Amino acid sequence: MKPNVLLQYILPHRFLSRIVYQATRWAWAPWKNFLIRKIVQRYDVDMSQAAQPDPLAYPHFNAFFTRKLKAGARTAADGDPDTLLCPADGRISQAGRIRDGRIFQAKGQEFTAAELLGDEAAAAPFRNGSFVTIYLSPRDYHRVHMPLDGDLEGTTHVPGRIFSVAPFAVEAIPRLFARNERLVCRFTGAHGPFVSVMVGAILVSSVATVWDGLAIPPYASDIIRTDCRDRHVRLERFAEMARFNMGSTVILLLPEGYALDDLAPQQQVQVGQRLGRWVRSSM
Repeated sequence: MKPNVLLQYILPHRFLSRIVYQATRWAWAPWKNFLIRKIVQRYDVDMSQAAQPDPLAYPHFNAFFTRKLKAGARTAADGDPDTLLCPADGRISQAGRIRDGRIFQAKGQEFTAAELLGDEAAAAPFRNGSFVTIYLSPRDYHRVHMPLDGDLEGTTHVPGRIFSVAPFAVEAIPRLFARNERLVCRFTGAHGPFVSVMVGAILVSSVATVWDGLAIPPYASDIIRTDCRDRHVRLERFAEMARFNMGSTVILLLPEGYALDDLAPQQQVQVGQRLGRWVRSSM
């Protein structure tokens, strides 16, 4: 086993993530400016599209990391509600068919939809549907948007490890996305249920939603299911849904009837880009 993979198993994931959570919110100017400069330089972050293009104007590192974009910096591919939009800036990790409830991870690795969602019944509509996995790097815009119009049915906070979701870890760690701490957001759209899964990662395991604010941390010791149907939360296609306080991975699950475009691993994508569309009834 390679040293960088071995470290993923022995590092104190939650302890380190708690430290980083506090460190990225420290407003002391020399500290936050040091962190911001390092990320901008190392990852060649494009600030020209940010609503506040001066990286040092942000009050702390997390404000910089979750920065808004200028109006019009991202647009929806078209106005057809049956067109599936990309929910995040990043790169395609994998995309394709869900085969008998199994989702491809990388290089022979796979996991089940039931494992990912923490619920066999919730996974049933996606048994032979489609999935899209998008990896967000430190240089990317870290707000996640709606791929379709949807009514929020509920969320499931699934406890777990906080492995890195960088490509080296995804290729080496079995069932990684079904083992990491994550927030499953369940919606119902015009053509049935769909799911957006916000997967945490080492040092960057904080998730916030537009309807509840900070959802992770706190970290969970047991599965936490929240029914949101009586709150009547409806989010329009392309609207902001959630954000990663530091980067990670978002996974979309779709029922049968959606045809994905030709999406290749490591392909760069942006919020609002077309990923596919509804083509037929699954009945």
